[in-house]
This record gives sequence, structure tokens and C-alpha cells, in this order.
Amino acid sequence: MTESPLRILFLSAEAVPFAKVGGLADVAGSLPKALRALGHDVRLMMPRYGTISSDEFGLEKIGEPFRVPAGAGKEYVHLISTTMGEAVPVYLLWNEHYFTSREKVYGFEDDAQRFAVFGRGVLGALKLLDWEPDVIHANDWHTAVVPTWLDISGWRDPFFRKIATLFTIHNLAYQGITGRLILRFAQMEDVEHLPVEDPGAVNWMAQAVAHSDLINTVSERYAQEILKPEMGMGLDSLLQKRRDRLHGVLNGLDYDAWNPVTDPHVPHNFDVNGLNRRAANKTALQQQARLPVRSDVPLVGMVSRLDEVKGMDLMEPVLNWLLGERDAQFILLGTGDPRYHRMFENLQGRYPDRMRAFLKFDAVLARRIYASADLFLMPSFVEPCGLGQMIAMRYGSVPLVRETGGLADTVIDHTSERGHGTGFVFKEKTPDACRGALQRALEVYQDQETWRALQMRGMASDFSWTASAEEYVDLYHRAITVHE
Repeated sequence: MTESPLRILFLSAEAVPFAKVGGLADVAGSLPKALRALGHDVRLMMPRYGTISSDEFGLEKIGEPFRVPAGAGKEYVHLISTTMGEAVPVYLLWNEHYFTSREKVYGFEDDAQRFAVFGRGVLGALKLLDWEPDVIHANDWHTAVVPTWLDISGWRDPFFRKIATLFTIHNLAYQGITGRLILRFAQMEDVEHLPVEDPGAVNWMAQAVAHSDLINTVSERYAQEILKPEMGMGLDSLLQKRRDRLHGVLNGLDYDAWNPVTDPHVPHNFDVNGLNRRAANKTALQQQARLPVRSDVPLVGMVSRLDEVKGMDLMEPVLNWLLGERDAQFILLGTGDPRYHRMFENLQGRYPDRMRAFLKFDAVLARRIYASADLFLMPSFVEPCGLGQMIAMRYGSVPLVRETGGLADTVIDHTSERGHGTGFVFKEKTPDACRGALQRALEVYQDQETWRALQMRGMASDFSWTASAEEYVDLYHRAITVHE
């Protein structure tokens, strides 16, 4: 615990258990609880969507609706309270038009207006609560209005003047680009055009990067990668300009939610000292996938969005080699681009006794793959952090990954670090490089004593939120110092 507890407002468009689209929700549902455990006064604020049930979460209204400076100035927001875990206060901003009438988090033509209302609503909610945080931790472009307004206009109001800001980039690909009329709607017409913005456009990600006291990404490697044009998504020059404010903090994993000892969806629970029990999960998964039950053959698993950035273009030649020339099995779970659906369906037709593709979302099956596969494949071209490789190691599946982002920061290559490795790593974005890593893995698999040591080192790795939360506390203190 730090000497002086901090007051921290955590902003996110999604958070488990209230609303989830991607990994941001997992972070927003876990990091505040870890910060609370360190003794800090951390509170979460997000929109209230139509899927967030009052009966399920025990929602309570706070005060009267308040006016939000947005559009013609006639938008009103209700502030709703509940808790997350045992002790983290959660505030939901309820606006019938922009949030509560919607069943989805994103994907609407007026998303820019919706999250402008959210951002201006956050500022109004703090006044209503009469709670002045030391630092506001904003996440991704949907929250960018807040650090932008605080830097440009907040200094005029003593209530906001001392609030420091940290902005976390979870994925630079989503930047919230919209027309400059949004500034009139948000009543923020004093926001200046940035050199990285297209003419006539506002890039909310860029604005937050330009105006936050500190910026971070979700792994140290990704923080370095986005400084270069090939990974900077058009913002590399701005990030280079602010590189002294840019940091990397690896995401953690919720060890209560992901625990092979207690996971109710795993047929046979196990721990690092009971890996023999894990073999029964492999048998059960082979049966579920209607594959030959074989304990001697390496079972390769993949749980992924089927997208180009996830390395899907490598998979056809790699799987033709793995399943056509080697004695192995492969199970895929995922959805995404229809062309990859067709590719995996064709591969399954070619190798019906060696491969099964589950082209759907299935959270239970995902856990069974983690708890059963010998090798877990993540050939991503871009991976800011990645949780799949951490979950795989937690569940005794040896990860095989491309050297990028959080994959590079979490998986130690067995070949180059013998006795310390936790998986297999390849560098080039080519089928040959991926095949080479697979070949190395298959060779090691034949030595079950060495393979067991790999599994045990992976399971012993500590990716819990505690260490990451302490790094964030350090960043909050730095942001406060910079802001002063």
C-alpha cells in the first residue's frame, strides 16, 4: 500500500460484469478491484446501456437529473450507482436517447455524439457527487473528451484545476475519427486541429494523446512499436513528440476468474502439481470435437477473432503442413471475416480426422480448449497485450506466438532461453517462420519431461493484476507531478 491513498476515477465504455465487447471490459472489471485492494479510493464510471438491468445490479439513482452541455444544451443525464466486487463504487450515466435505449455498446452512426455526451456527463457527475479525484484514468477514444476538456478548459474552474489525467491506449486501430461538427455538439469549439488529423476531422484518440498528462499502452513492447510508422496508425509523429509521456504497463489476468483448480467449465480440475489430471480434459475435448482420442498426438488449440491482424493469412499453408505432413490435431474456436470462415471450413473438409473448426462464440468451449490443448497458437501480426497467451499458460497449454506487443513481453522462447522458456516465439510474419516454431515445438513435445517443465514454468508465471496495479499507481503519482 502507498503512503497516501489516491482518489482515482476510472473511465471506460465497457466493463465486466456490466457490458463486454472486448478485452477493455476485462481490464475495467479487474484493475479497479486490484487498485482498491491496494488501499486506494477508486471508482468506475461508464454509460448505462439497455442491457444493464436494474434488478440484476441493484441500481440506485443519485440526486436529480443534471444538464449536460451537448447539442443545443438540452441533454439530461441521470446518475446511477451500484458496486463492483465487494467495494468498488460504480457510477452509470443514464441518458435514454444515447445509451439506455441501445442494446449495444458500439456500432451506431452517432457514436461520436453518444460518447461526447458521456464525456461531458462525467464532468457534470463529479460536480454532482462533489468528489474531486486526484487522477482520472481514461481508456480509449470513447473517454477522450474528458482529458481533452480538462487540459483546454478545466484550469478555469478550481474544482477541476488539480485533476491529473492518464490515458490508456488499448488498441490504436480504433481512433474515434469524426467530423469537426462534433466540437460544436460537445460545446468544445476551442479544441484546435492537430497536424495528424485529416482536414475537417477530429481524431479523439489523437486529442487525448495530445492533452493527457501521461499516456500508456497495455504492454511495454506495444508502447515502442506504435512510435514507428508501420504500427503507429498515422499517430506515430504525435506519439514521438510525446514519447517522454508514453509508458507501457502489461495487462493483468483475473486469477479468480481464470483458475484451473476451480473452473466449473473444465471437466477435470487440476493444478501445477496435478498435471496428470489434465490429460483427461484432452480426451474429453477430442471426444467433443469428434476427433480420434489419442494421448500421444499433440493437440494444437486456437481461440481467436478471425481477422488479418490475428495472423489468419498464415494459417492455410501452416495447417496444410501441420495436418498434412505431421502427426497432429488442431481445434479452432472463433468468428470473424467470412473469407477465413470459408478457409477453415475447407481445411476441415480436407482433414476431417485431424481438425475441427468451431466457427462461433462459446465461452465454455474456450475454457476447455485452454485446459486441454498441448500447444496454444497466437500468430498475431498486432497484439497490444493479449490475454489468450496468459490464460493458456495459466491452464497448462504451451503458447506459440509471434514476437509482437504483449506476446513478446509475456512468452519466453524455449529455444533461446533453455531452462527458462515458457513457450515458442517466431518473429517474421511468414508461414515459414510460423512453421519453424511449430517444428521446434513438435520436437520438444516428444520429450515429455521437457514439455512438462515448460507447462509448469508457464503455470508458475505471475500475470495477476497486483503487479500491474502497482505500476499504475506509480503512473498516477507521476501524472500528478507532471500536472502540477
